[in-house]
Formats: sequence, C-alpha cells, structure tokens
Amino acid sequence: MLKVVPHHNYPPEEGRYLRGNDGSPVAVAVVLNCDDDKIPRELVILVRAGIESGAALAGTVQTENIGFEKIICNIVANPNIRYMVIGGPESEGHRVGEALEALLVNGVDEKKRIIGASAPHPILHNVPMEMIERFCKQVSPIQLQFESDPDLIRRAVWSCYQEEPVEFRGYHLYDPGAYPEPAMSGEITWRVTSPFGSPLEEGEEAAREKAREMIERLKSRNRETES
Repeated sequence: MLKVVPHHNYPPEEGRYLRGNDGSPVAVAVVLNCDDDKIPRELVILVRAGIESGAALAGTVQTENIGFEKIICNIVANPNIRYMVIGGPESEGHRVGEALEALLVNGVDEKKRIIGASAPHPILHNVPMEMIERFCKQVSPIQLQFESDPDLIRRAVWSCYQEEPVEFRGYHLYDPGAYPEPAMSGEITWRVTSPFGSPLEEGEEAAREKAREMIERLKSRNRETES
C-alpha cells in the first residue's frame, strides 16, 4: 500500500501530544476535561497506549476551536493518517468529543461552524476552509469515549494497521494507504506572526484588501494634515 513522507514541517503545531510512527494510519485524541496541572493518570495511560501501539500522534484535546485547529494542521501535514480514535471522558462545558466526531462526519458550514455540534463555540476561524475540508475527507472517526480500558485503544490502533478489513466495535477497519493528495502545510500561529499572510480564502483576501485600502486612506489623511 502507498505510504508517503509527511510535509517537512510535520507536525507544525505544538500541543500535548506524542509523536510516533509517521507511516501509521491512525491518530488518537483523548478528550481532556480538567486543568492542565490536574490531568489524571488514566488519561495519560490512554495517550501512551495509543502511541505505544503505533499511532502517528496521540495526545489530549481540550477545546472545540483552537484545539481542533491544531489537530487539523498536524493531520493534513501527514496524508498517511486516515483514522482518528476519540477517547477519554466528555467535557461538559465544551462537548469536545461530540464536536470532533461531528466535524469528521458533518464538516462545517459556510461560516466554519461545525455542523451538528452542541458545543458553545465550535467555530474554526483560524484555518482555511480548504484545510478543514481536506481533514474531513482524509480522516474517519473511531468513537471510544467513556471507555477507560487502554486495551481498547491498542486494539483500535492495531485494527487500523491491517491489510484486510477487520471488525472492531462496529467499524470495519484496515489501512487504506496514504490519502491520494499531497501533504498540506499550515499553522494557526501564522495569524499572529503574519496576519496579512497566507493561507487565505477568497473572503479573507477581500477583507485583507479592504483593510489595506483603509490603512492607505488613513496614511494619506495624516500626510495631508501634517502638510
């Protein structure tokens, strides 16, 4: 089966995750419902079970916006990743697990709001639509929330590696090979370091030009005032 080399800056975004086998077809996202300094050992064990079993990336996710945007940037930079195991508890305030599955199943609307998510702020402002759509096409969810047994994570990862489909908890899993389009490069941090830089969508491009025109008008007005 086809495997490819991830983008040279993979994974582009930092976070609470471990990096494993770059050729793996699966990543693991464990929902975090507590403060960073109070992460329970059972969640750490789930993350470790994923990476030790062969996942490409395994870590925690805490929010349904910035957290997802980081995941999207990292996943689309590696076309080998075709599944996302969702584990851990649910976050009562953010409904992160529900929102992540909804994103992968339903995508987003024209305003980049996750369709079918009941989370309070499931809007992905900081990544272009192209990357969101690619993420949803490239990756399929495996829902294992509310399961505390790390062996389930291991079995899910193992199932994703198989050359022929195997049944796992109602899913028929196997390794389909790399997504048949090149790796994509992008970071959410570009918005801070280069707010008028790429990547941009058509609407964002228009907003940028409008902002530039306004800046030029202000500069011109200031020059007239000074003279």
